[in-house]
Amino acid sequence: MITVKVTYTVKPDFVETNKQNISLFLNDFKKMSHSDFRYIVYLMEDGKTFVHLSTYKNEDVQKEVLNVESFKSFQKKRDDSGIDNTHKIEVLNYVGSSFDVF
Repeated sequence: MITVKVTYTVKPDFVETNKQNISLFLNDFKKMSHSDFRYIVYLMEDGKTFVHLSTYKNEDVQKEVLNVESFKSFQKKRDDSGIDNTHKIEVLNYVGSSFDVF
């Protein structure tokens, strides 16, 4: 199992556009098998920092998800918006949960 946390801050005038771009790739993700991955996006209290939490059954599933065209388009638009050095990727090590992950 692979779990990744991605955090980044956008400029205030890009927040709504970023939410719309997120909605597009999440709609495509919903069409995929939900038994192999989980993807959740949060907006922090500051109103401009986004947190993406993704959990994949394995590396093959991760590659498939990350290659969805709408997701790649989202990433490009996000990066082109000027997130500067706020982009942080962390791989999390699973310890346990109150439910079966996969």
